[in-house]
Amino acid sequence: MRLLIFSQNIDRIVWYNMEAWLSGRKHRIRNAADLNRSQGFKSSRLRNFNKVFMKEIFKKGFSFGLTSGTITTLGLIIGLHSGTHSKLVVLGGILTIAIADAFSDALGVHISEEYENKKTTKEVWASTIATFVSKFFFALTFVIPVVFLPLELAIYVSLLWGLLMIGLLSYKMAKAQNNGVWKVIGEHLFIFFLVMVITHAVGDFLGTRFGNL
Repeated sequence: MRLLIFSQNIDRIVWYNMEAWLSGRKHRIRNAADLNRSQGFKSSRLRNFNKVFMKEIFKKGFSFGLTSGTITTLGLIIGLHSGTHSKLVVLGGILTIAIADAFSDALGVHISEEYENKKTTKEVWASTIATFVSKFFFALTFVIPVVFLPLELAIYVSLLWGLLMIGLLSYKMAKAQNNGVWKVIGEHLFIFFLVMVITHAVGDFLGTRFGNL
């Protein structure tokens, strides 16, 4: 019985110190007496720790879905426009990305998290759902300019919308990690424009080479 109580106290001390370390507090405890005297160790703290951890999981899935949804969809839009100049084809490509690629990315995240075997089932599904919803939603936002605007104008509006989303995400990421804001934004936008240039060139090549097929 004493061994069980000792073990429980050790677990509580470890959890308290871990939570204190993550939250930046300097106060630590070394034994059960410290633990009992401390007003910091309460069940609410453990619940708060779990909430913070789940929030980080959702952030990870959301960021992945937004980035993938924006760059993949825009690359497809520009490539299809360069090769076909067809609004119907571009619209079909966006819907395909929103459905098929969202499921594909979510499943990829799900399998990757399960393979690592470091998270609970609830945490794995939270990351999976966040990835799917964000990828599906942000991919579908590109339908609006394509449906309601002339295709040429819709391409420019979509580019500006994609730049805004990637730029804001990069800014918030840099601020959260205390990194150089312009360095992070510059790196991400460089990759963004690189994808757009390559897909445009490939679309032009295919349209010119195989346009009569």
